[in-house]
Amino acid sequence: MHIPDGFLTGEAAAIGAVTGAAGVAVCLRGARQTMRERDLPLAGLAAAFFLVGDAPMVPITVGTQGHLLGGTLAVALLGPWVGGLTIAVVCVIQALVLGDGGVSTLGLTITNLALIPAFVGYPIIVGLRRVVSLPVACAAAAVVDVMLGALVFTAEMTLGAAVHIDKAALAASTLGAYAVISVVEATITALVVRGLLSIRPDLVRAGRRRAGT
Repeated sequence: MHIPDGFLTGEAAAIGAVTGAAGVAVCLRGARQTMRERDLPLAGLAAAFFLVGDAPMVPITVGTQGHLLGGTLAVALLGPWVGGLTIAVVCVIQALVLGDGGVSTLGLTITNLALIPAFVGYPIIVGLRRVVSLPVACAAAAVVDVMLGALVFTAEMTLGAAVHIDKAALAASTLGAYAVISVVEATITALVVRGLLSIRPDLVRAGRRRAGT
């Protein structure tokens, strides 16, 4: 879901910059209120893990690639604010160092990959954990996050395109690919959460009974 520079109009990129900056600001404020000292090294390890885990790219169509996202796992382990910031940092590193996506579209990338899990996925986890196990809740949230991110990405590319693209092909290939990726993402997220709950439940922030703590 990384959009290269030049594929979107300046207006679309500007909207993404505002959305991304506003979301990150909310996450920063929340993190200052809820962050524990032990969250910092865990966030660093998580960022490194997600950088490696997101590295395998599968070409989808012109200007787009499919890959694991990791946002749901991040917010499950670190909470919505620190988890969202961790993925945002990963997005910045990918754009500036690895060349995954453009700098002008970084706000949209952060919105799709970091803010959707923080503002949509985490509330889903908190709501579902009352009726199903936490790993199952995280898996369900992962599916929603991935598919919602793919839908938003498709809307961004089709509504804000600065160059001619086959919009129908883009939508079909993106949503089809991420439907498969969502299943893989959900499985990995559930297995990691389940494993940590059995050995270090204190590392799973979503396991606490107060959201955002």
